[in-house]
Amino acid sequence: MKIFHLIFLVIIFSSCQYESKKGADNTVFENEKTSEIIKPELDLIKTKKKAEEALVFCKSKKMNTDFCILIDMSLHSGLNRFIIWDFKEQKISNKYLVGHGCGSNSWSSDESKDNPKFSNEDGSHLSALGKYQLGERGRSDWGIHVKYLMHGLEETNNNALKRFIVFHSWELMSDEEVYPKGSPEGWGCPTISNTAMKELDPIIQNSKKPLLMWIYNE
Repeated sequence: MKIFHLIFLVIIFSSCQYESKKGADNTVFENEKTSEIIKPELDLIKTKKKAEEALVFCKSKKMNTDFCILIDMSLHSGLNRFIIWDFKEQKISNKYLVGHGCGSNSWSSDESKDNPKFSNEDGSHLSALGKYQLGERGRSDWGIHVKYLMHGLEETNNNALKRFIVFHSWELMSDEEVYPKGSPEGWGCPTISNTAMKELDPIIQNSKKPLLMWIYNE
């Protein structure tokens, strides 16, 4: 009887150990699963600092000091990283998805969604960093058929016109964040959704002074 009782206790003890280990493993699994769905966020402190620099620049160049466009390419392309910054209110007035250049990757894929490369070289199919002045409005073959020329104001982007880099919409771009997926990648143009362009187009047209678009990755 004592032997039977001892065997019974050993079985119970082993079973408890198994359940304890199983529970621990499940906890780790759940934690890992939770961490996978946590989305990165826009760095508001960095954004505000960029906006302050942008305002100084706009004043010096006699550009629009009501608002500007900031594009934070350090953020995953499946997240809203195209920012309309209101200088007067000192805050973000709207955010959208924006695509970047695919480079040697497949056109319209999202292969570089969290690690894009940049270039000012013609034929690189990459986006170029730096400050741009949005120029003439024209007809695009893409999206809602509206485009704005982009005049590169720095050595890092002064080939934009030569490379036919323009600001336009694209029907493949989503109106909502798609993270962990990324936005489709084109040949270097900053592309937004058709809905976003319909909202922005009249605002840009009504701007009495040239508008700044600043693309950065730091």
